[in-house]
Amino acid sequence: MLRPKDKACGADIHKKTVVATILSADGTKVEGEFGTTVPELIRFKEWLKENDCNSVAVESTGTFWQPIYSVLEGSVEVIVANPYMIKHMPGRKTDKVDSNWIAQLCLKGMIEPSRIFPKANRELRRLTRARESLGKIRTQFKNSIHKDLDSSHIKLSSVISDIFGKSGMHILRGLLDGQSLGAIIEGIPSGRVRKKADQIKEAVHNNLELTQVILIESSLSLIRSVEQQIDMIESEVASRIVSRQEDLEIARSIPGIDFISGATVLAEIGNYRDFSSPEKMAAYFGIVPSVSQSAGTLHTGRITKHGSKHMRWILVQIANAASKKIGSKLRRFYLRIKAKSGHNVAIVALARKILCLLHHLLMNREKYVEDDGSKKSKSKKNYRTSSPRVMDIQEMIDVIRQSGYEVQKVDTSGGAGLKRRRNSERNLKRGACG
Repeated sequence: MLRPKDKACGADIHKKTVVATILSADGTKVEGEFGTTVPELIRFKEWLKENDCNSVAVESTGTFWQPIYSVLEGSVEVIVANPYMIKHMPGRKTDKVDSNWIAQLCLKGMIEPSRIFPKANRELRRLTRARESLGKIRTQFKNSIHKDLDSSHIKLSSVISDIFGKSGMHILRGLLDGQSLGAIIEGIPSGRVRKKADQIKEAVHNNLELTQVILIESSLSLIRSVEQQIDMIESEVASRIVSRQEDLEIARSIPGIDFISGATVLAEIGNYRDFSSPEKMAAYFGIVPSVSQSAGTLHTGRITKHGSKHMRWILVQIANAASKKIGSKLRRFYLRIKAKSGHNVAIVALARKILCLLHHLLMNREKYVEDDGSKKSKSKKNYRTSSPRVMDIQEMIDVIRQSGYEVQKVDTSGGAGLKRRRNSERNLKRGACG
């Protein structure tokens, strides 16, 4: 909370108007109404100076507050408040009443300011969010192509995991050009996919109609256009993230985080030192359970979903990627939670774990490295996890032999038989049994 002030202004912001009220500690009130164009906002700033008011509180409603913040930044103190935290009591509600209520809270120092990022970080975050939107648009066009293929009884997705990969696009391009299925299969660039010739023939029973060809060609053209925009934005993100290159390398050391997801997470976090603990960071982004207590009984519910929805979305994408990393401790954590509570709960729990882990790594300037069980010196720049290493078959056989057993292959089952050796001399020498 802020300290009480001698004079403060509360502004109720709308798309086209700003209704403002200046309150003084002695009870003096001054009201004004302004537009949202740049000349009107400059007039608003001059009005504040004329009334000797150096503090303005506004609600963070959509994006309406951003032009006001840009114009007033550097001239007066602008306090951006969470609407949930300054909600007025039910009753008579007008724009003037709302602005007067915000001014009262500001005057008494009862507003918790929202985190406002520096301009460079705001621009980086705007770029990463634009890239996210373009990625979702590309997915929509891809889903449209899947739908058009299914309507023509062409089930390529049941044979090929990604029909927009090299082999999938070769088959799709051949179908659009009206080539014979045999010629298409012979020209598939991947030998592994060519071996699925019989399955491909079963999946493709019909030819595409002219309408489907037109729609799919249109979707492919739009996908190429969107991908060009994505490449342009990613190039710009790469040039702007240079100042945080070390942070990005730390983030990318965690399984599941690549360049764009790491840049997105860092853009959404801003200054990680604003959070004194990993738990506070997780709570800020709404990825912790909601809690209610009554009569000494504590109830936990779904995650609060406070804060940036973009952060929660990218964390879930990262968690899905990390859960598929074979041999990773994060995957084992996911599988353990999944066995108890299902996939959705496990993914959200893993997303929260990754976010807390990232906070620890950034604060300590360490990289994430999982312990492989070997006797290596622990580097101060690495975060190691203490988990046992999984041995392969040959290592297991060596351990069994060193324990005094003989390993023999069984002809039918392919298993291993154990036979106790009673050669004390060799056991004392701890030699391997032949």
